[in-house]
Amino acid sequence: MKDLFSNHSEEYARYRPNYPRTLFEFVIKLCKDKEIAWDCGTGNGQVADHLSNYFHKIEATDISENQLENAIARPNINYSKQRAEITNFPDHLFDLITVAQAIHWFDFEGFYKEVNRTAKKDAFILILGYGLLKTSSETDNVINKLYRNILDNYWEPERKYLDEEYRTIPFPFEEIRVPNFQNEQFWSFEQIWGYLQTWSAVRKYIQINQEDPLDLIKSELKKAWGKNSMKVEFPLLIRLGRIKK
Repeated sequence: MKDLFSNHSEEYARYRPNYPRTLFEFVIKLCKDKEIAWDCGTGNGQVADHLSNYFHKIEATDISENQLENAIARPNINYSKQRAEITNFPDHLFDLITVAQAIHWFDFEGFYKEVNRTAKKDAFILILGYGLLKTSSETDNVINKLYRNILDNYWEPERKYLDEEYRTIPFPFEEIRVPNFQNEQFWSFEQIWGYLQTWSAVRKYIQINQEDPLDLIKSELKKAWGKNSMKVEFPLLIRLGRIKK
């Protein structure tokens, strides 16, 4: 797994969008037991925080120490620095395993082997992500220019899995159909600007060129956004499966 977010973990924790509570309620109802869940690639602990409301204990792992230091603290969440493909968890432990906006960085074969080893029989795996945000047509045009033109050569190859809505990732589990959940936020210009700064391709562009690519669109985006908050929709990418053994 590539660690592309350690250097701006505070911004990641502050500006990355959350996930709808209704989605977790749907998944939790399927779980027979709610003893312990594993949130893999936890980042700032957004999903672990949701799960902590339902499970007795959450194991939340990431390879970034900085991300873990900025993660949401809860009494029943245990954070640890571990790779997705190799953990110190015992066999047949988890009732639910989640991965949010991170599966595309994993070695699929190694991670799924670890999933099958550490999950209870008939436990569930939830893969989450979100696609390119949608706002108004005017602001979308500006953000698309940044995403597809300015940053086109700076995205890591694994980004394609998000563009393909996670439909092309391996998923060797009994898939469960999920309703169409909405993930909407109302953001100020400061929030959208902070979010764009967390893009891995933006950080890579700065590292290579010693200049910020966001400066190339700032005035145009600010004009399109206006002074008020705007509704922002993040298309949800969801794969939910039962882990059969």
